[in-house]
Amino acid sequence: MNDLTRAGLDDLVLANRILAHNNVLDGFGHVSLRSPSNPEHFFLSRSLAPGIVTVDDLVEFDLASDPVTPETRKLYLERYIHGEIYRRRPDVQAIVHSHSATVVPFTVSSVPLKPIYHMAGFLADGAPIFDIAERFGPTDMLVTCHEHGAALAESLGGAAISLMRGHGFVAVGSSLQIAVYRAIYTQQNAALLETAINLGGDIHFLAPEEGRLADQSIQTVMQRPWGLWAAQVQDEL
Repeated sequence: MNDLTRAGLDDLVLANRILAHNNVLDGFGHVSLRSPSNPEHFFLSRSLAPGIVTVDDLVEFDLASDPVTPETRKLYLERYIHGEIYRRRPDVQAIVHSHSATVVPFTVSSVPLKPIYHMAGFLADGAPIFDIAERFGPTDMLVTCHEHGAALAESLGGAAISLMRGHGFVAVGSSLQIAVYRAIYTQQNAALLETAINLGGDIHFLAPEEGRLADQSIQTVMQRPWGLWAAQVQDEL
């Protein structure tokens, strides 16, 4: 394993702990990283609560979401989320899948999850809602095969976020730090939007161009929140 890949895996462990610390992930949900040395592979933990993932728990998968080497440990049922999005989106280097209770109401409501402040500018073009029933009828709501994952990836399109009806959301990024940032601030924007709705009156969302400009600016300073979040979980490693 080269130094770049090893550094990426260390960061992936940090990402698991950071997302758990910020209540974006709990006993469920997961985060993955496209392999720094092979874009046709990605790394994802074995089936484990994110808050206790270590480097030894990480598994290398191909884009068919199959382990690259034989694996006897239990794997995430929804690993197809990751493989199919990486297959469709070569720009994506990391993916977070969350069941955030703050976000789920927006997956079943006509109220759009759009940015109300600059920190969530990546939501400027809205967040498509993937409804698994539209394509596959009644299911257990989980993305457990290639076909489910491909349909979710299609719904995501070129967006940063896709909501999943009655389930949660996925966030993607051109780096692990950006994907983690987007997952955290998707949840924060959802909480702020609920507060704004409860105030009554009209809501003034960011304009699409405002959101895109804010997102471009914030992506240049990812080391600031990442450094803070890493410090907050350092004692847990």
